[in-house]
Amino acid sequence: MDRPEALLARRYVAIGGRGPEDVVADARGRVLTGVEDGRILRLDGLSDPETVRVETLADTGGRPLGLELLGDDALLVCDAERGLLRVDLGDGTVRVLADSVAGEPLRFCSNVVALSDGSVYFTVSSRRYPLHQWLADIVEHTGTGRLLRLAPDSDTPEVLLDGLQFANGLAPGADESFLVIAETGAYRLTRYWLTGPQAGRSDVFAEDLPGMPDNIWRAGPDGPIWVALAGPRVAPLDLLHRGSDAVRHTAGRIAVHVPFHPTGMIGALAVDDAGRIVHHLVARGSSFRMVTSACEAAGHLVLGSLRERGVALCEPPVPK
Repeated sequence: MDRPEALLARRYVAIGGRGPEDVVADARGRVLTGVEDGRILRLDGLSDPETVRVETLADTGGRPLGLELLGDDALLVCDAERGLLRVDLGDGTVRVLADSVAGEPLRFCSNVVALSDGSVYFTVSSRRYPLHQWLADIVEHTGTGRLLRLAPDSDTPEVLLDGLQFANGLAPGADESFLVIAETGAYRLTRYWLTGPQAGRSDVFAEDLPGMPDNIWRAGPDGPIWVALAGPRVAPLDLLHRGSDAVRHTAGRIAVHVPFHPTGMIGALAVDDAGRIVHHLVARGSSFRMVTSACEAAGHLVLGSLRERGVALCEPPVPK
């Protein structure tokens, strides 16, 4: 891997809410995000950060995480408490698309994409721990993450992949022949084939990443796949993951009660459709911590966070 490039911050934009976990950009350079009190927000005017406008579009009544725009009119939302939702951006109406799978309540939905055939794919990070205990799942290394599909006009999701290590961000390949899934707990991007001779199978897209991959975003088929790095690799955690089930389970139960303090190292990767890292951006000693999402909008690389009360506007990398 090449030497990391500097992640250069331009400005911090307060949004009046905590935890803009995912950030996505629309065609007009506006950024949408969800915060921990349930609101869906839209940030407009990012080209002039002095005059950014923050508008509340809806309230999910839960905890919105991953987002996927459906044109200008609607938004898919993975809500950690309510399941997979569809939000009307005109009147703020919230509709539940799916709240269970195989009789099990859908909890900890993480990220979602919609493809051109109308299919919706989404991830569940953990079947054992809820969002507020996410660290316990990472520590225990439960491998209970899932990839699910909701077919057009269906209200019954199907499980495509099971046993993922904290399934998180999701993005399609340029030709929609595969999906890229972030496995946060394995420092890995996994590819799930949708078409071709490998359809229905998965393989490694990129592994041994320099940090924990979180949400994934791409502007379109011509753009790179942006992967937020929520934290650096932790050697003791790698060692623990090689331990027995009993040891990891005990460590996970302890982690439930341990406060989490993110480091000042933040980063993001841009990856191409062959799984090659095009850019590796890193900032050390950052006051903006735990980057969980990244997107490009209005000439900025915009970063979201599970913990902060705003977003960070950064210098985008020079294309290679």
